[in-house]
Amino acid sequence: MKFKQTLMLKSGKACIIRHAEAADAAEVRRSFLQTHAETDNLRTYPDESKMTVDEEAGFLQKTADSENAVELCAVVDGKLVGTAGVEPIGAREKLRHRAEFGTSIEKAYWGQGIGRALTAACISIAGEAGYAQLELQVVADNAAAVALYKSMGFTEYGRNPLGFRSRTTGWQSLLLMRLEL
Repeated sequence: MKFKQTLMLKSGKACIIRHAEAADAAEVRRSFLQTHAETDNLRTYPDESKMTVDEEAGFLQKTADSENAVELCAVVDGKLVGTAGVEPIGAREKLRHRAEFGTSIEKAYWGQGIGRALTAACISIAGEAGYAQLELQVVADNAAAVALYKSMGFTEYGRNPLGFRSRTTGWQSLLLMRLEL
């Protein structure tokens, strides 16, 4: 899916939120590895991610051409500083109405409104794609993210107490959240 929007951050800088393309693959990989090293709240450790730049380019092209999935990037001063994605839960008829999404933002850009902008864009895109429900999983102790999602209308529908097993802190509880579109 295609998307592009420009907004002003709390810092006064412009941020472009747009769909990622194959040409963004190297920067998406760099940002992915950085964001996943900066926090324990994301699913993957950097050393677990084996995707090559070429594989990333293929994935980004596939989502850019898709009618029901997207990978977004946030760009500030020409630098990719965060990503977000919307993907279908499944292709089977009973699942086609549901999508999931996630975001990651480089720590230097936390608190600037990028997470809210990426989340709003994902909600809009999911609605345009015809989904009835957008879902996410978030570490229960990630208070800033939980507050953001609640402020945007997401509600908790479950909790997985053994959702993540952190290398540093042990078990992390995950909140399961949803938004009806």
